[in-house]
Amino acid sequence: MTMSSEFTDTDVTDCPYEMNDLLELMVAEGASDLHLQVRQAPTLRISGSMVPVDGPELRPEDTKALMQAITSDAMQEQLKKRGGADFGFAFMDQARFRVSVMKNKGNYGLVLRTIPNTLLSLKEIGLPDRVKELLTRPRGLVLVTGPTGSGKSTTLASMVNWINENRDGHIITVEDPIEYYHEHKNCIVSQREVGNDTPSFSEALRGALRQDPDVILVGEMRDLETIEAAVSAAETGHLVFGTLHTTGSARTVDRIVDAFPEATKHQIRTQLASSIVAVISQVLLKKKGGGRVAAFEIMVSTTSIAALIRENKTYRIASEIQTGSQYGMISLDAHLTSLVNLGEVDPNDALEKAQYPNEMKQRLREANISFLDE
Repeated sequence: MTMSSEFTDTDVTDCPYEMNDLLELMVAEGASDLHLQVRQAPTLRISGSMVPVDGPELRPEDTKALMQAITSDAMQEQLKKRGGADFGFAFMDQARFRVSVMKNKGNYGLVLRTIPNTLLSLKEIGLPDRVKELLTRPRGLVLVTGPTGSGKSTTLASMVNWINENRDGHIITVEDPIEYYHEHKNCIVSQREVGNDTPSFSEALRGALRQDPDVILVGEMRDLETIEAAVSAAETGHLVFGTLHTTGSARTVDRIVDAFPEATKHQIRTQLASSIVAVISQVLLKKKGGGRVAAFEIMVSTTSIAALIRENKTYRIASEIQTGSQYGMISLDAHLTSLVNLGEVDPNDALEKAQYPNEMKQRLREANISFLDE
């Protein structure tokens, strides 16, 4: 990929790249991420693949200059103290970006992720219509899970937007940093950023309960205090959305329970059994012909699943999902298989993301679909 010839050198470092041009290139190429690292040309992630810019490698003084071009004094101070900083910023009216700055072998490195200005609909994301029923619930806990970069933030933003357009009430989001901006529509939307508006997720959640919320979004359930506050809010009559870096509903429940001391594990299982509405676990794959496509596992809590959570039998949740299509459930591997059958993803990519690859291989063989092991 060739860079524009309109780059302007910086006065201080004679940097061969200018941040505005790199951001414009991200938008023009539809890149999801931009990596800026010493001894590597700026590199875009496009449709899941890493594409270096046609230009010179970055020097330590270049990454420092590019970092300073978009990083506030307060964030630079945090970077010095902690070795890293995360924030979001708007690039004119073209896009927003989530930025992670780090120290790397004594040098500065940056990763910028594109946050599109346009919110996708649930259909555009690939979620079935039955998910909308979950968004009308008056209370409970909806968890959106998956590895980093799997599109959780986009899914949550689309869910919040649907609620904003189709319900009325007060939505409070707690994020680090704020990614998608939501206008007031049918709902009042309060967006709080950790570090700027509140010291922590848990503190914001405790405060949220005094702010007449109907819906609460927790950007990340990263510690015991935050998990406790989220579950408590779901139990006391609020619809709470949260994220975890887990794959699969059973692992998600186990991850929450494992965060608690042994003496309280039974209590949290009981609380989760009554409060969990659904777990939506997702992965992102390269789409044939370009772009990305999400695959989902959707678990909707039933009396049977609630009992499995309460009795510490989460290993049986997978079979409940496989037989729960009448409730809107689907297993990740079933969705991956359907994407392969539709010709949207390569079978080898699907196998790489599968929870039970051997079983999926058998299904692909039965459908006469070849893959690398064949």
